[in-house]
Amino acid sequence: MAEKAICKEPQESKEVPPLDVPELLAYLVKQSGPFLDQLGFQKDICDKIVEAFCSKRKNRLLLRSLSSGETSVLENENINDELDLRIASVLRSTGHCYDDGLWTDSVNHDSADRKRHVAIVTTASLPWMTGTAVNPLFRAAYLSKSAKQKITLLVPWLCKSDQELVYPNSLVFSSPEEQETYIRNWLEERVGFKADFKISFYPGKFSKERRSIIPAGDTSQFVSSKEADIAILEEPEHLNWYHHGRRWTDKFNHVVGIVHTNYLEYIKREKNGALQAFFVKHINNWVTRAYCHKVLRLSAATQDLPKSIICNVHGVNPKFLRVGEKVAAERQLGQETFSKGAYFLGKMVWAKGYKELIDLLAKHKNDLEDFKLDVFGNGEDAHEVQSVAKTLDLNLNFLKGRDHADDSLHGYKVFINPSVSDVLCTATAEALAMGKFVVCADHPSNEFFRSFPNCLTYKSSEDFVARVKEALANEPQPLTPEQRYNLSWEAATQRFMEYSELDRVLNNTEETAGSSNANRKMTKSISMPSLSEVVDGGLAFAHYCLTGNEILRLATGAIPGTRDYDKQHCKDLHLLPPQVQNPIYGW
Repeated sequence: MAEKAICKEPQESKEVPPLDVPELLAYLVKQSGPFLDQLGFQKDICDKIVEAFCSKRKNRLLLRSLSSGETSVLENENINDELDLRIASVLRSTGHCYDDGLWTDSVNHDSADRKRHVAIVTTASLPWMTGTAVNPLFRAAYLSKSAKQKITLLVPWLCKSDQELVYPNSLVFSSPEEQETYIRNWLEERVGFKADFKISFYPGKFSKERRSIIPAGDTSQFVSSKEADIAILEEPEHLNWYHHGRRWTDKFNHVVGIVHTNYLEYIKREKNGALQAFFVKHINNWVTRAYCHKVLRLSAATQDLPKSIICNVHGVNPKFLRVGEKVAAERQLGQETFSKGAYFLGKMVWAKGYKELIDLLAKHKNDLEDFKLDVFGNGEDAHEVQSVAKTLDLNLNFLKGRDHADDSLHGYKVFINPSVSDVLCTATAEALAMGKFVVCADHPSNEFFRSFPNCLTYKSSEDFVARVKEALANEPQPLTPEQRYNLSWEAATQRFMEYSELDRVLNNTEETAGSSNANRKMTKSISMPSLSEVVDGGLAFAHYCLTGNEILRLATGAIPGTRDYDKQHCKDLHLLPPQVQNPIYGW
């Protein structure tokens, strides 16, 4: 079958002629569309430039076809489509096969059961009760309910010295197997079903300065090539700040990043915060663009990252929804459901809303004279927070931190959350699920919750006082079935599948794990890398070079020795030493 092309040659010509200069220039302008758009050139202008470059050859071919008495099909053809076909025909004639950007090393995905493999990589693990430990765990459980894919949850393994710094109640594990048992028992108790997914560990080290876990070595190598199909990077910027290894988008067919944390808000509160935030903002843009195909932001409170859209893909622990159903049933029977007033719950560090809370209560101490607030939390700033509250003579009752699902918290009617550093506060969602009032700031991080009638937002400190009094004087409305569903992990998983385009990827028969890799390459061979893909590949290569230099790593705040994992990690995780596994590593 003869192909249509803007440079279609007479039938007697069997060889595809090479691209001439106008065609190369036309294709360069076409691929530079996004860049030219940033400079203010409209798309129709680019199309006219492409048409001008192609028109000379097209007119010559039209004259040749008319002189030979042929009927031309070129007069009404779309210039852009015809140029793509022309490029494809030349590439095919040379035997060139383009495969996903620069420096790509494609992987065969051959699965006997024809199931797709999804690796969820996160930056924290239970028993550290942080959002990046809990939410990816629930995501793995609910994604594993589908028969379409196999799930692997990849979490950091900390050596004993770091476990003692991070995990609460002096809880430490002697082996990954022991920690995995703890994680599975905790999860099963809350979801009510046995989740069928694999848990794997990668080496991590705890940074006291950043109060976070930093990967040690190339995290991507802890997903085998046979299972390297789809990757979900929970906190893609955090995972890749110092990532020195395989590019995620080279190893995996589809990479989705989920942004959990408003790092810029935290950094601005530190010394020289504005300068630090400037650099971190651009580094975050750099690594998410280089290593992700798609980025999901839980709310508009995060920075605007490349390839990103806003969507809440987190749900609520089913235990909280069951508490809410119980409260609604008791209210229908006329029973008293809330015997206590207001409370606040959160890790006791200033950035988690404690500064805002103390400022509000100090400013309106007289307006809220009879208002008492119970505060639950442990953390590095506990002593300082309590000292300031005592100095200001605030009516705060500080109690030890506890699980939000604890029975002792069910009797509170109002949850106070003044934090503006959160991206999407899990505790706020949990309080709403339990049928409580929530008083929170009118802030992008709370946008998802505004549709719930029990969510009372305030814009000023005076508004805060009014909302607190309103909540204490009234009874919250029972949640409707639709509202309960919107808070659930079933709804969150459905939103995730849609907005991450995972449903499209999983249903794409051309990319199923059991399909022929040759077919996949044949599809890609008809296209050239776009300018955006070339830039992304260049950014990834530059990042690889920079993170391979220990001096540069230390200058930007990396933990010493995290380019590779250490001897203790080798012992705990039964790994080969880095110099054996990667004899030529870095530069």
